[in-house]
Amino acid sequence: MTADLFTQDFKPEPYWWHAAPRGETPEIGLPSEADVVIVGSGYTGLNAALQTAREGLSTLVIDAEAAGWGCSTRNGGQVSTSLKPGFSALSRRHGKALATEILREGQASLDYMHQLVRDEELDCDFRQVGRFHGAHKAHLYDTLARDCADGHPVWKTDAFMVPKSEMSSELNTDAYHGGMVFPRHCSIDVSKYHPALLQRVLNSGALVKAHCKVTALERSPAGFTVKTESGPVRAGKVILATNGYSGPLSRHHQRRIIPIGSYVIATEELPSELVDRLFPTDRVLSDTRKLVYYYRLSPDRKRVLFGGRVSLNETDPKKSAVRLHQDMVALFPELATSRVSYSWMGYVGYTFDTLMHCGEDNGLFHSMGYCGSGVGMASYLGMRIGRKAAGLEKTPSAMEQISFPTRPLYTGNPWFLAPSVLAYRLRDKLGV
Repeated sequence: MTADLFTQDFKPEPYWWHAAPRGETPEIGLPSEADVVIVGSGYTGLNAALQTAREGLSTLVIDAEAAGWGCSTRNGGQVSTSLKPGFSALSRRHGKALATEILREGQASLDYMHQLVRDEELDCDFRQVGRFHGAHKAHLYDTLARDCADGHPVWKTDAFMVPKSEMSSELNTDAYHGGMVFPRHCSIDVSKYHPALLQRVLNSGALVKAHCKVTALERSPAGFTVKTESGPVRAGKVILATNGYSGPLSRHHQRRIIPIGSYVIATEELPSELVDRLFPTDRVLSDTRKLVYYYRLSPDRKRVLFGGRVSLNETDPKKSAVRLHQDMVALFPELATSRVSYSWMGYVGYTFDTLMHCGEDNGLFHSMGYCGSGVGMASYLGMRIGRKAAGLEKTPSAMEQISFPTRPLYTGNPWFLAPSVLAYRLRDKLGV
């Protein structure tokens, strides 16, 4: 089967890179100075740049690769309220008042995506399709049902349960024991969102310098010297928007971000009657596993995009495609003969407290650590940190009011990843 798994035109690249033209940046020389230098041209960096440039600050966005080369063009295109910990866990850590504010930030991130797409008139197929969250064990359906009945202490979710007997209205698979629908969650066309956002940034007057790796940051009396492979830039302020690709540029942040590879495949185009039978809705999809599957149809409803963590260590996307296809077929046996057209990976920026963080240290701003739910939150916190750098944001985000934890002996290499994945696999098997 492995020899026949891939299409003749298979590409070990994101499906999104070929679904629509990628955003292009003009060839520019490196300016000698800027009011604000933003390192990273993904959702965080571009939303920050919109704020600083429109406030009249000279803004330079720098990226080591092409604009949006990282997870901003590698993700699954799912948009939610972004937060993993619930109210009880957050209250134990931070108290009820701050826990409430953190959760409100999650809702604000989803609201911001609606506002951004509407106000900037972004053509990116942003739609409120809802999420189906499947229970992969029977007792986990009961847990979801209790949560649904209790309601959410901060958000208005409008969530409802779908028992196994009614699963065909949402998803045709016997692998789940029913699930919960979150009707306010959304999908977005990744191949269109980033290019549209990039064009707004360029139109705002910001400069975007691609293929220009930043090698060092040095503080100076006037701010910073940003050293790059193309030369130095003097900057009044610097925004780190590197998330899972942070690396050693800032040792402080490197010790707090855990880069974890997430893997995705896109099938070949499938018969429409098969797609309609298996996926009667356009919802985004996930389940109760710790090593979660996240999947959806492509915006044109012709392919399945299926993602998850499938290896103990980082691996070749062609190898990960074999395991992802097996996992997909375990959910949907009718896809056994479907072939893979694209397979790719991207580095998620995880944190030790499973929360995103933003803040400032004397002119050095950061926003990162989206823990695999970054489309909405990276956009929202990028906007907020950009406003703060522009002097517009006076009220700190809840994500600025919590400490940014690390662990002893951690320097940026997640040596603990393999045993953690093994432990999560066992927990998923047992349903705990």
